[in-house]
Amino acid sequence: MFHFRLATVLKELLKANLKCPSAGWLATRHRCSDAASSSSAGFKLLNGSASRVTYPAAYLHVRPYCVKAEGDLKLDEPKKKDDGVEAAADKRRNAGILPSLEDLLFYTVAEGQETVPVHKFLTALKSTGLRTGDPRLKECMETLKATLKTTPDDVTLDRHQFKKCVQSNIVLLTQAFRKKFVIPDFQSFSSRIDELYESAKSLSEGQVADYIPQLAKFSPDMWAVSLCTVDGQRHTVGDTKVPFCLQSCVKPLKYAVAVHDHGTEYVHSFIGKEPSGLRFNKLFLDEDDKPHNPMVNAGAIVCTSLIKQGEGNAEKFDYVMNFLKNMAGNEYVGFSNATFQSERESGDRNFAIGYYLKEKKCFPEGTDMTSVLDLYFQLCSIEVNCESASVMAATLANGGICPISGERVLSPEAVRDTLSLMHSCGMYDFSGQFAFHVGLPAKSGVSGGILLVVPNVMGIMCWSPPLDKMGNSVRGIQFCTDLVELFNFHNYDNLRHFAKKLDPRREGGEQRQFRGPLDYESLRQELALKAPLWKKVSANESHQDTSTTVVYRMDNVSE
Repeated sequence: MFHFRLATVLKELLKANLKCPSAGWLATRHRCSDAASSSSAGFKLLNGSASRVTYPAAYLHVRPYCVKAEGDLKLDEPKKKDDGVEAAADKRRNAGILPSLEDLLFYTVAEGQETVPVHKFLTALKSTGLRTGDPRLKECMETLKATLKTTPDDVTLDRHQFKKCVQSNIVLLTQAFRKKFVIPDFQSFSSRIDELYESAKSLSEGQVADYIPQLAKFSPDMWAVSLCTVDGQRHTVGDTKVPFCLQSCVKPLKYAVAVHDHGTEYVHSFIGKEPSGLRFNKLFLDEDDKPHNPMVNAGAIVCTSLIKQGEGNAEKFDYVMNFLKNMAGNEYVGFSNATFQSERESGDRNFAIGYYLKEKKCFPEGTDMTSVLDLYFQLCSIEVNCESASVMAATLANGGICPISGERVLSPEAVRDTLSLMHSCGMYDFSGQFAFHVGLPAKSGVSGGILLVVPNVMGIMCWSPPLDKMGNSVRGIQFCTDLVELFNFHNYDNLRHFAKKLDPRREGGEQRQFRGPLDYESLRQELALKAPLWKKVSANESHQDTSTTVVYRMDNVSE
């Protein structure tokens, strides 16, 4: 939507024997002048077309680059900076090659104007997928709010005020506006997600689970989809603020916690890795008298017994809750005591499984089985909403690092093993079908949720209470199926030759090359690598004119 516009001020030489060094790939003759302070011309970049933009001299800070050839020369000293913002920017700036990232961002949003309306900046920001409430942008938003109170109209910022607001988050904002995120054209992608949502909304099949009384109270018309990419881009549609219990969607999360704490080998000395081929609540073990996997009830109960052994249930519950809150970037994670009580009162099958596991000595030595079942019911009763759960899924997609906080929550080993088992065992008796048709790690729950992970791209939470005969959300299954029919997210889609599907990770037909965070200087160096793509379009020079206007165009350099 936006492309960067750069501007430079060209000054007239005072003496004939002065010469200026080349300014990298923005090479042009600089002419220095005592009087060149009234106005100066810049250049503007608009989708590969050039247009002239005239800025006041104060609009840009240009340092003199003339060197003495013969005789003595005194140049005008650059004006001292009004504040630390300009000084810090100049310190980082590689003189003569590029303006600061703060300047680049201002020119992008301002589009040739001397001020930027705040609503315009925020609208452009949201179009990239970032939210103003993103924890990474907290300092920027707080500074913006404070700065607006000092402006005459409370709605616009000049260049210095704008730079002051964005400097604390300039690398993230630059990545966003240069379309360096995993989904470059996020607006187009979001509109297609909305279409898939509306298509699934029309389905009326399925029944709301009623074997747990609290679950039966949800309306069958509830339907929500939220997604969060590994770069923290967010999109939600539907009833995304309504809290619901994780139920079985918590199984992969507590398994990840167990592997994070104890390692894969220890955890799987108690639990297998194979799909059971049986209903999730069957009283059945494998040939080694172990639960088949941690995604069925028997395996999940044993997995619960491995968390913080030796501690009381209160400490164990708080420990898991803190993990989930960190995975959700401190977004909503709650607890439904009514559902917990309802689960415990109607949990005869799980008590039977528990006693069977105790008989087969499946628990660590000294485990109190009834206490483990209490914690199991509590963890199933943890509440989330679609938005917070999508961040949890994105943390799994991002290798255990929460996208919106930048904090490492889970080890890479724990994430890898969790996604592997979600892929093979996560969808009850529909796991094989789901792996074949959708080809992505997922976990469903009887509350109507489907936690879907697109590794290295995004996490998605779909929620709708009506379930099919397998215990999966009818609308959620349809959405996931439609998603991989439209986009090449299936694990075995060929990213280069599968022309029938869209790849939202591409822009302009080219594979996105950039992954991972960049620091300030890395971004500047990357811009410099684009040097051959900058072309001189025209130059207008006359003896009567004391300035030289050079217009540049940047061809499409999006990745």
